[in-house]
This record gives sequence, C-alpha cells and structure tokens, in this order.
Amino acid sequence: MTHATRLQDLSENGTDVLILGAGINGAGLFRDLAEQGLRVLIVEKGDYGGGTSAAPSRLIHGGLKYLETGEFGLVAQSTLERNLLLRNAPHAVTPLPTLIPIFSWTKGVWAALRTLFGSTTAARSRGALLLKVGLTIYDYYGSRANVMPRHKMKSRAKTLAEFPQMTPRIVASGLYYDAKIAGPERLVWELLADGMAANPQALALNYTQISAHDGSELTFTREDGTAFTIRPKLVINAAGPWIDRVNAALGEQTKLIGGTKGSHILLDHPQLLKMLNGQMIYFEADDGRILLVYDYLGKALVGSTDIKAADPENVRCEDDEIAYFLTSLRALLPGLPFDHEHIIYAYSGIRPLPASDAATPGLISRDHSAPVLEATAQRPYPIISLVGGKWTTFRGFAEEVADTCLNRLNHPRRISTRDLGIGGGKAYPADNATKSRLIASAAATGGLTLTRAAELFTRYGTSLTRLVAHKSPHSDSARLPHATAYSHAEIDWIARTESVEHMSDLVLRRTTLAVTGALNAADLAHIADIIATAKAWSPKRRATEIAQLTAQLGHTNRQTLTP
Repeated sequence: MTHATRLQDLSENGTDVLILGAGINGAGLFRDLAEQGLRVLIVEKGDYGGGTSAAPSRLIHGGLKYLETGEFGLVAQSTLERNLLLRNAPHAVTPLPTLIPIFSWTKGVWAALRTLFGSTTAARSRGALLLKVGLTIYDYYGSRANVMPRHKMKSRAKTLAEFPQMTPRIVASGLYYDAKIAGPERLVWELLADGMAANPQALALNYTQISAHDGSELTFTREDGTAFTIRPKLVINAAGPWIDRVNAALGEQTKLIGGTKGSHILLDHPQLLKMLNGQMIYFEADDGRILLVYDYLGKALVGSTDIKAADPENVRCEDDEIAYFLTSLRALLPGLPFDHEHIIYAYSGIRPLPASDAATPGLISRDHSAPVLEATAQRPYPIISLVGGKWTTFRGFAEEVADTCLNRLNHPRRISTRDLGIGGGKAYPADNATKSRLIASAAATGGLTLTRAAELFTRYGTSLTRLVAHKSPHSDSARLPHATAYSHAEIDWIARTESVEHMSDLVLRRTTLAVTGALNAADLAHIADIIATAKAWSPKRRATEIAQLTAQLGHTNRQTLTP
C-alpha cells in the first residue's frame, strides 16, 4: 500500500493515535502501536530522528551515575533495555568495555549519601570504595537478560601498563560493560519502517507541520505545499524539547520541559584510538563532571556537556565547550596531544528533561513521564506528552504509553516488543555458521565479494538481503571518491527506499558519512547525482541541495569539505 493510499485512508476514515514528533520516543511508540493493529500516524516537522535523537553520546547504557541520585528503578529499567537492545538490534548495538580511572580510595562517600537523600549541591568526586559499591549494584541490576561480563577492579600499576599515556595521579580503575550504537538516527528510521511493514494502516511522514487545528480536526501541510486533515482519538506529543511549543500550537499552555544542552566532538586521532583499544574511558574532569571518550567507527567521540538550555532551534557546540573537552583530555591523558586540528565534527542537542529547579543540571532526573491533558469541549481528544527519558529506555517508555493508549481505546495488546527484532536485527543469525551462510548468499545474489558482503552485513544486519536484491542502475564497484566504504548502488538503495527527501537526510541520518568525517566535496557531488536520478531532481534542485548541506556541515559541524 502506497503512502498516499495510507494517508487517504487515515484522513477519510479516522485515526486512532496521532503522534507528533518522530524522534526515538515517538518512533518507538509508533512501532508498538502499529504492531497492535491500531490506525496510527506519526508526523515530523523535519526529518526522522533529526532533533535531539541525533545528538546523543551514541551509548546504550544503564546509567551508572543515576545510582547517586537514588534512581534505582531507572537503572534497573535501563540495564534491562540495554540488554534487550543488544539482542534485538545486534547490527546496531554492540558491547563496550568501559574503564573508570579512580583518583582516591574513599573520597565522595559522604557527598554521595547527601545526594542520595536529596542534596542538589553535593560534590561529585568518587573514590574506589564508592565506585566498587556502585559497580556491584550495577551488575545486580544488569543481571536480567544478562549478556555481558561483571565488573572488575584494576590496580594502578596494571592500569598504567595498559594506558601508559594516562595521568599517574590515578590510584586504581574499574572496568565494566555497557554498549554503543553505530547509528542512532538510522535506528529511528528502522523502527518507523518496521511499524509500516507490520500494519498497512500505519504511516510515518517527515517534513510535515501542523498548520491549523479546529475542534476535532488537525490540518497538516507538507513541504510540497499539499495539505491534509486528521481526526484523531488520541494525540501523543513526542516533540522532545519542543513539547511546550507543540502544546501551544494545540491551544494549551504548558511548562513541562526544562532541557539541558549536551555537546560532543569527534577527533581524528589514531594514537588515541590505539591506546583505547576498543574501550571507553568514563572519567571525572577536574571540576567533578563526568566525561567520556571512545572509538566510534574509527574516530574518537568525546562528550558531553550538561548545560541548562531551552532553545532547541539554535543549538551548537560552542568554543568554550570544545576548550573544556580538550583541557579535560589533556589532564587525563598528558601523554597524548590534543589540539583543535584533531576535531573533524562537533554536534549538540537539547535533552528534553522535565522542568526542574535543580541547581546542578547533572542532577535533573533522566526518568520519563507521560502527563495527560484530558479532552475538553473545544478539544475532544486527550494530549499525552512524552517528557524526559533517555535513548536507552525508549522501548520500555513506548510500551508504558502504548498500554495507556490501548486501555483508553479498549483495544487488546496483540504482541510484546520485548523480544522483537528491530530492522536489520530481525532474524539475525544465532551463530557464526548461520551468519556465514547469509553473507555468502547475499554475496552471490549481489555479485559481491565475501569481504564486501560482510562489511555491508556489519552496517545493515539482515537488511543486507534487501540491499543486494535492489535493482539499481549503479554498481557496487562504483564507490564514492573519498568515502570509499560506500558504493553508488548502496546510496541509490537508501535514496529510493528510505523516505529521503533531502541530501541531508541521507548524509546525516541514514548513514554515518557526516559524523565520521568521511566526506569531501567530490563525494557530495556524486551523492547528489545519485539522489537526483532517483528522485528526478532538476539541476537547480541538485545545486541547491549541495549548497544547503555544505553550509550545514560547515556551520554546525566544524567540518571543512576539501575538493
């Protein structure tokens, strides 16, 4: 069923649930509701996953630091959801051994107790004793659906032998396991695609905005100027840091969001990556704030700041934040150089945290809630706002809200998403032999080498079978000039099958081309040619897309595109 047919059906025959905002929380809820057989529409004013969901630390983690604030339920849910994602999205989510340098034996115990009992000004330093207790509790909570080893402590001598560039001020270290996600923006798309594949009465639309609301009807306008009207039974506000603005557009004044800004940089630093050897270092800066650095697809990702901020439309990684990162890295790893020349990419986003008067942004809860604005005589549909939450817990949050929707609509739950594969994680090989057979079959179908098929499997999981079956006018042997890991046929498949409306959708979100600094100007020209053919763009549209994306990369991402 085409998008146009689905939209006509939802517009003419009514919609059970309308979701406003297609970030990770909205996308997770959309998939869950679609799987239950509801008539559901999700709209996004920009591209899917293009807001806050595109600006995380790219970790899938249990939230070790939330133990300090007594959020044990959040840690329990986060560690479970981390373990489930390792099973349900193994093409995107992989284990990440994490080292915590320790600078004292007993420091921070009393401060941690004060924080646990509600202090908002407690010092943040953490000694070996406190960390050992925390990691033991963390292992306990992570034992459900467990897929990773327990923590262990390391001596100063052993730590420095493994990381000789580290400051000798440490007294010990702790090693535990969390996980990382290769492409968070892409996983958002996969959730939406799964929902539409599961239910012909489910539809996702990007570049679609509210243009009017009148009683039971909401009117939307798409980027091409076309408009349509929806009569929903329930409205979900999943707009993240834009929640209060969206509620205002619906005629409701709320103050639900009090976000904080998180910035990150990526470094081209082979020496650092060699030292890390696949591990993340999760460390205290000199001011007590927590930072991290790890190997993200061959670049060193460093983050993040936590600064109160409220304007999601104008957010970028500022010079003082970059200086803070570099200074902190130099203090931790004095044996390595860290300069602005290492930076290839920087990004920033607003976390949609609940409004709070906490003096320290890091102490604002990362838990989630779903307050309801009940229907009125003027607005016959309730509005449920998805406040807070963290990337890792999107499935559990979606399940809770989906159950609320199902109860309100008197509709039974048909399926649980707890063990449901996502995108390329569906029907994922259970062992190496099965994986090898899948890769060999894909190689034969697509005329690829086994090495190339294995590379694409790492990137797309079982979606590889759809990629190699795609009849493209381009070949896999034709590669981008600089980003040679991507082929013309691969770009064509994404452009034609993954709701790409602009070059930025493909470069920034369906792939990791931008964030890993893989692009140059010649690559953009080739990508523009491929998309222009697939989407029948005019020469003028092609030139405009290149100019807009080049400006975006140069302005917001500290990246210079070389010829």
